[in-house]
Amino acid sequence: MSISAIVLAAGEGSRMRSSRPKPLHLICGRPMVIHVIHALQGCEPERTVVVVGHGAERVTKKVQEQAPPWAHVTFVEQTVQRGTGDAANVGLSAFPGDDLDDTSTVIVLPGDTPLLRAETIEALVNTHIANDYAATLITSVLDDPTGYGRVVRAPSKAGDGRVLRIVEQRDASPEELAIKEWNTGMFAFRRDLLAPALRRLSPDNAQGEYYLTDVIGSLASMGHRVGCVQAPAAETMGVNDRWQLALAERELRSRTNRHWLLNGVTMLDPRQTFIDVDVQLGRDVTLYPGTILQGETTVGDGCEIGPDTRLVDCMVGTGAVVEHTVGHDSEIGPDARVGPYAYLPAGSAVAGGAVTGAFYTARAD
Repeated sequence: MSISAIVLAAGEGSRMRSSRPKPLHLICGRPMVIHVIHALQGCEPERTVVVVGHGAERVTKKVQEQAPPWAHVTFVEQTVQRGTGDAANVGLSAFPGDDLDDTSTVIVLPGDTPLLRAETIEALVNTHIANDYAATLITSVLDDPTGYGRVVRAPSKAGDGRVLRIVEQRDASPEELAIKEWNTGMFAFRRDLLAPALRRLSPDNAQGEYYLTDVIGSLASMGHRVGCVQAPAAETMGVNDRWQLALAERELRSRTNRHWLLNGVTMLDPRQTFIDVDVQLGRDVTLYPGTILQGETTVGDGCEIGPDTRLVDCMVGTGAVVEHTVGHDSEIGPDARVGPYAYLPAGSAVAGGAVTGAFYTARAD
């Protein structure tokens, strides 16, 4: 069965207090929306439709530059932001052919959940397909889910706890607000059921918007089965302001550092070591406190980097030692010794085996 995806990246993100479109804010060197697209890797989508809106040209350009080729990304614009239901409907407009008999799976994801793991999306899709659900959603549980839509289930004795609907915070009753299970905004749908359900949506709610979440209640009320996969809240929570951005950055850096620590890299203090997700490290690399490796920096086997060193888009040859250095788009040859207090501007190079000495500034080519 074919799988496609719609990524909702049209929002302004006013709480970010920024001229940069919300989906383009960076987490460990990669825009949030690109992290979301990478989470689709295990599903091999036939197409990934990115719905853009605020800052559409900037978002489209950046995604075109950085999205992996396997995602098969296309774009549609939601010219007026009228809610997630309308955005999903706009996304479906990019799909070819008639949807009436198309039982393929459509994944819908928010573009501001950079901590989402590929394994979670695979579990969502596998559960959805294996059980032939009309829709399957990812939920999480928090003691205080303020701000999130609550997942309303049938009483366990009468309906085995099946999902009945999702109610948004502003529309919830006091009893519904007491529910701790909340909707993450991540779904898998049967396409032939999603399209007509979206057309039946109404903006009759507190925000006057078309809620994608109302599709769940619509399908359940018609007797269709709705599935559910639960994931940790730390993975599924969206980023809406700079504080949440910093928390997401800290979590993803912890994951990244753990990956390299388990793959032959030594860090004297992981809490003071910062590695972007696109950095590549060899075996037996030692990173001293204050090391910042950004962009597409590559470090060869046996290197020592730091302390207090920042390398952006640099190539470091095997066995090199680099300390108290700042480098941008430069190359350090094998067994070179750079620093302390060296500066490598864009386009510069240090030959293999060279010793720069202290307070060295390289010449750019």
